[in-house]
Amino acid sequence: MSEQTRVIIFIFLALAVFLFWSKYFSPPPANKPQHPQTAQTAHAPEKLKASPPKQAIPAVQASAEKTIVVSSNEYRVELSNQGAVAKSWKLQKYSNEDTPPQPLDLVHADSAAQLGWPLSLVLQNQQDEQKVNTALYEVEPATAELKAPAQVTFRWSDGHLAVTKTLKFGSDYQVSMDVSVTKDGEPVPVAVAWRGGFGDASVGGWATHINAFYNQTGSIELESYKKLGVSGSQSQPRETAGPMQFLGVEDQFFTAAFLPEKQSLSLWDWTQYYAGTSGGKPMPIASVAAGSETAEPLHMRLFVGPKDIGVLGSVHPSLSGLIDFGWTSIIAKPLLYALQWTQKYIPNWGWAIVVLTLLINLPLFPLRLMSQKSMRKMQKLAPEMRAIQDRYKKYSMRDPRRRKMQEEIMEMYQKHGVNPIPIGACLPMLIQLPIWWALDRVLEMSIELRHAPWTLWIHDLSVKDPYYVLPIAMAIAMYFSTAMTPQAATVDPAQQKMMKWMPIFMAVLFIDLSSGLNLYILTSSLVGAGQQVYLNRTQPMPAAKGRFKKKKTA
Repeated sequence: MSEQTRVIIFIFLALAVFLFWSKYFSPPPANKPQHPQTAQTAHAPEKLKASPPKQAIPAVQASAEKTIVVSSNEYRVELSNQGAVAKSWKLQKYSNEDTPPQPLDLVHADSAAQLGWPLSLVLQNQQDEQKVNTALYEVEPATAELKAPAQVTFRWSDGHLAVTKTLKFGSDYQVSMDVSVTKDGEPVPVAVAWRGGFGDASVGGWATHINAFYNQTGSIELESYKKLGVSGSQSQPRETAGPMQFLGVEDQFFTAAFLPEKQSLSLWDWTQYYAGTSGGKPMPIASVAAGSETAEPLHMRLFVGPKDIGVLGSVHPSLSGLIDFGWTSIIAKPLLYALQWTQKYIPNWGWAIVVLTLLINLPLFPLRLMSQKSMRKMQKLAPEMRAIQDRYKKYSMRDPRRRKMQEEIMEMYQKHGVNPIPIGACLPMLIQLPIWWALDRVLEMSIELRHAPWTLWIHDLSVKDPYYVLPIAMAIAMYFSTAMTPQAATVDPAQQKMMKWMPIFMAVLFIDLSSGLNLYILTSSLVGAGQQVYLNRTQPMPAAKGRFKKKKTA
């Protein structure tokens, strides 16, 4: 019998056995389930066979738009039941640029009306997303004015989609949010967005100063508006999967940060374009959303407030990393704490900078004294040094015998115990440079110095002097301080000229930097000039003496 014949006989026998078993030995069929979607094979789990049919979802919708205001000592938030969104988020302790100043609103109504509002939802289905963000929600409680702590619950359904959004406002800057979305009774993945712009709109080019951020590996990653969205299509949301320690959006002084509560969060970011700008070019608006990868209800917190190092540090997990002083942190943070401590006793931040400058410059006086003494010694040796130089001036700079001149000068310094490099004169400047850089970062990043006035025309120490008075005064003070400082006999005349021009270079360099930094340098220069006047009187330089007798060269 061939191989093919055996295969055919085997197939017929197997089919005969299967039919015989099915007819006489198979179990009776189970009852037909009531809902067609629950029909399973005879071996399906019992709970699936017995699952009840889906229930109809009642429609829930308000008849008119309503505004709910929640306020505390820190904020005043206006919520609308149309879309269950935030129409205004004002910080009570921070003002805008209006006259008279008003509490700063972090929501930009003009762009948000076009692009979407904070606390709107992000869904996978765009039609569903449009519905839930424009629907009229029922609100509990019905009170229009609430004092924190307070809870506001929004509910809406069209019979298929159903949304519940609960906001719990505390006495601080944090809001707890619970959000669930279902469709035909099944949970739908959802994210909560901050759309329509964020931050202080009074800052020039505010939209380009906005960053999305997230902390996933213990360090904060910043994304400018140019990097948001999918490559090649910025308006398409890009997902960065969690878990995230926190994520959000920030400007120079304020932030809106989403923090996980009972689940991990993922980040969606994209760029929207607001058409209502001057110049004909649309303004790019950074938008972010926080959501879960699962279809479970969303539980998280939202921090909306200032980037105050104390306030951010009190949040869990800590948001203090949003204040980044860069490599100057080792100096900037102590400098900020010292300014805060000084400001407790001197309420004006400008005068606090002046006092702190005095305290920093006092320890530098011994260095100036050291420099003065070194200059005096070198001044006494000037005739002898000139005699050595005269003996070798007939040789060109490339002549090997010029090396002998340097050796004789060094022997003279060693004999009289003089350091040819006046370290005491250099150290004050070397010490001040990192302080300048650190203070510039403090003024740029610290919310305490935003809109902090000094006196007369200086209304904000964190921005440049509008009339350039401080940079000019700084240059004048530096010039007189340099002119009064004795120069070593070894200083080249070209270097002396360069030192005279240095104050002008500094004024040009610092003219667009913060007025607080210019105030610090001006005060430091005045203190240095005062110290130099004292040293010139108490430690006068010796009068020039006749030249030493020239020695014959070998």
